[in-house]
Order: sequence, then C-alpha cells, then structure tokens
Amino acid sequence: MKRRERTRQLIELGGLVAKADLVELTGDDRAVILGLLVEAAATLRGEARERQLTLWRQRGKRAFEAAPMEA
Repeated sequence: MKRRERTRQLIELGGLVAKADLVELTGDDRAVILGLLVEAAATLRGEARERQLTLWRQRGKRAFEAAPMEA
C-alpha cells in the first residue's frame, strides 16, 4: 500500500510541475527543472523562509483557483 501511495504522490507532484508550465517553459529540460527546485529549496533554508512560503502559497492558491487540477 505504501508503494501505491508514494506512486500517487509522485504523479501529483509531476502534475504540479506541468501545471506551473515548467515543462513547456524549459523545453522539458530536466536539469533546468531540478535546478529551479534546488534553488527553491535553498531559499527555504534561508532567513526569508516564512516570507517566501507565504508568497508562494498565495501564488499557488491563485493558480489552483484559476484552473483547478484534474482528478
């Protein structure tokens, strides 16, 4: 069961990458996408963590409201 849950989580996370248009905007360059994610992780390790989380959360909520993800 845990394997199935993990698979679902990974599929959903991939859907978020696609929803953010990162696949199109990077030409499906996986190194660039990973670099973006590594940069975001570095930001979250910094002093501006809470401020950045708030900003990203607001943007994410607006994106979901604009076009909800399909089930």
